Amino acid sequence: MSGLGDSWLVESEMADTLTDVIESSNESGSHVSGLTHLDHQGQARMVDVGAKQPSQRRAVARCKIFMSPATIAAVTNQDLKKGDVLAVARIAGIQAAKRTSDLIPLCHPVMLTSTSVSFEIADDHIVVEAHAEVFERTGVEMEALCACSVAALTIYDMCKAIDKSMVIGELALWEKTGGASGPYRRALEQGK
Repeated sequence: MSGLGDSWLVESEMADTLTDVIESSNESGSHVSGLTHLDHQGQARMVDVGAKQPSQRRAVARCKIFMSPATIAAVTNQDLKKGDVLAVARIAGIQAAKRTSDLIPLCHPVMLTSTSVSFEIADDHIVVEAHAEVFERTGVEMEALCACSVAALTIYDMCKAIDKSMVIGELALWEKTGGASGPYRRALEQGK
């Protein structure tokens, strides 16, 4: 079977599994398998957070962008024609956090109280870390993840003229506080 056929088969099996989950959740009257962005019929919906009490919420996300040592040196020494890579990536990440609900369809718009993006340079990669804070009815995990990923994409954009082999990876939520689900901290063995 061709790659296209295999892909279709996997998607078909996933659709069958989702249909089974929807049918069983409809019988029990609950949301689809605990997925709050799906209604009882399995249709996408924005979660109603109106009855929740606002609270202080914080999230931290990290990712890495892997690149050649020569590219690391060019970033560190600000030798790229497009300018200061990390300064532009920092602003792009902050802007992305503020625009997350425009990019993620079911994400609530929130009034961020603070957001920041920082970088740690290693021999063959740059760690991107984004923090987001808010006093709201919903969390800011998506804002931190969005800031982190857009900052990494901006680094890629600014460096692609000299290194097209860069790889962005290991995007993950590292920490979150606030909200009904309580705090979360990624275990160190998960984070490499």
